[in-house]
Amino acid sequence: MSIQILQYEFLGPIKLDEWGPPMEKVVYLILSRTQDSFNILYVGDCEKTVEKNFFVKNLDFNCWVQKARSENSLYLAILPMFQSNQSKRKGIVEKILLRFRPPCNAKATIKPPPDYIIRSKSDLSPSKSLNDNLEFEEKVSCPCCGSKMEKTKILEKTTVLKCTGCGLSDTRLNS
Repeated sequence: MSIQILQYEFLGPIKLDEWGPPMEKVVYLILSRTQDSFNILYVGDCEKTVEKNFFVKNLDFNCWVQKARSENSLYLAILPMFQSNQSKRKGIVEKILLRFRPPCNAKATIKPPPDYIIRSKSDLSPSKSLNDNLEFEEKVSCPCCGSKMEKTKILEKTTVLKCTGCGLSDTRLNS
């Protein structure tokens, strides 16, 4: 039996109390069962364990039991990743955290990757200044005081402008 989470095929689910070691290089899900559906309570990864009480010793075990309403309703699903390193497994854990927000992973704060890139001045060609590197060369006047607006940051899709007179900031889309 298997369960698909995102594009990954997890083995199981099996009752948590039926699990037995060893377990090596896996991403695992702790699930609760309500009638014919499973809810993700927790996602984690494991390098290697031979301990029978691996899950019971987890700091979030009490949360699992509380959310499932009984230890008997806890299930385990694993994604074996024998050839993986820890960063690859962590990446899958983060994707599942972002998509499903398991309630017992509340301590895990995963920030989604930004949809922009900030380039520093050193990323610009050395012969050009920040103001010369923008693709459009229009003179922009401050809507507040009419002074010249200078480019202060060039992002991947936008440029940040600042007024030389009053200090007002503005953002323009790069074309």
